[in-house]
Amino acid sequence: MNIRSFAVLVSLVLMTNAPLPAAEQSTSDWPMWRGPAGDGRSTEAALPTKWSGSENIAWKTKIPGVGHSSPIISGDHIFVTTALEEETQRALICLDRKTGKIIWQKNIVRSMLEKKHRLNSYASATPATDGKLVFVTFFEQPKIQIAAFDFKGNEVWRVSPGEFKSVHGFCSSPVIYKDLLILNGDQDAEAYLVAYDKATGKERWRTDRPNKTRSYCTPVIVELAGKPQMMLSGSKCVASYNPMTGEQYWIIDGPTEQMVASLVHTKGIVFVTGGFPELHVLGIDPAGAGNVTKTHIRWHDGQNKGDRRLASYVPSPVAFGDWFFLVSDGGLATCFDARSGERLWQQPLGKHHSSSAVAGADGMLYFTSDAGETFVIKADGKFELVAKNSLGEDVRSSPAISGGQIFIRGVENLYCIGVPK
Repeated sequence: MNIRSFAVLVSLVLMTNAPLPAAEQSTSDWPMWRGPAGDGRSTEAALPTKWSGSENIAWKTKIPGVGHSSPIISGDHIFVTTALEEETQRALICLDRKTGKIIWQKNIVRSMLEKKHRLNSYASATPATDGKLVFVTFFEQPKIQIAAFDFKGNEVWRVSPGEFKSVHGFCSSPVIYKDLLILNGDQDAEAYLVAYDKATGKERWRTDRPNKTRSYCTPVIVELAGKPQMMLSGSKCVASYNPMTGEQYWIIDGPTEQMVASLVHTKGIVFVTGGFPELHVLGIDPAGAGNVTKTHIRWHDGQNKGDRRLASYVPSPVAFGDWFFLVSDGGLATCFDARSGERLWQQPLGKHHSSSAVAGADGMLYFTSDAGETFVIKADGKFELVAKNSLGEDVRSSPAISGGQIFIRGVENLYCIGVPK
């Protein structure tokens, strides 16, 4: 790591009270869902702020098939998943990071297309990589399949954690923590969290999720209150676990049944948004133990407590400095004071959003709408729009940041935004 990269990383840590991301890779990699720390925050500053479908584009590549999964980046490699619907195939694609050229494509699962929500796809789970192997999850009726490949496209191992049942389809992105690969198996049946040895695929632990309710939150793992905590919402609760053992630290009942958006944190407060059939926004103190429903909710802005339109159900939020930022599915952006939950500003951004927000280390926030418009906003208690950029192509996935460039997957093409490498 050079001096400039280290300075940026230290700046981000001091600003957000976040730990250094524990990864075996370069700090410029984007190795899994929502980046190195799983919360949408990059350690890089001075990222592109202005582009169009043809301007400030290093390259764009048409991706075969359909998928809402986000790209991940490791060194000179980019990985995305896709579904070739006519062939009923689910595939992993590897691209050259510098040119966008497809290096190889591996068909991993062939299975009849399952029933799903109209906003879901058959390749919605984002892969993960430790810089040596890349891990993917797909649904092969009636079971989930987890597979590991090396960077040349050779399969290393494959396991199934069990059957899966949900009327909305499958979308569970794997998370890497130290030598483990962890998956959320919330569903309308025997639900669980499960961890595998990422080198061999051997199961290391499994934890029951007793409420047996479909939810789609990818866990976030961070050191808070003096210990590593793996936190997620959904299945009628918000809960924290020891990522090495699956032991539950604390749990909050509700506030509703199903969740999609991942949690984020800043200033020692954990931020939760979303829900079905009710929408809620909560700030949680993560220092508790046991059932902390009545003791550790710092603030609550939800149905019957505020404007029901403000919560985001699908798009995950982002935290920076003293603030939490989210955009609702309907395009209403809100800034909250982290400690009090006070709404500091609200602003409409586009008509509908599925993409999750990302942030640069210099406090630039990126919100991408379904219409492919990215709103660049200054992370501040007062609203400031820096730029509005249109790719001219619809977008359902979330951006990735790596090496001073931004990668956005449209419904047809993958775009590399910024100066060519």
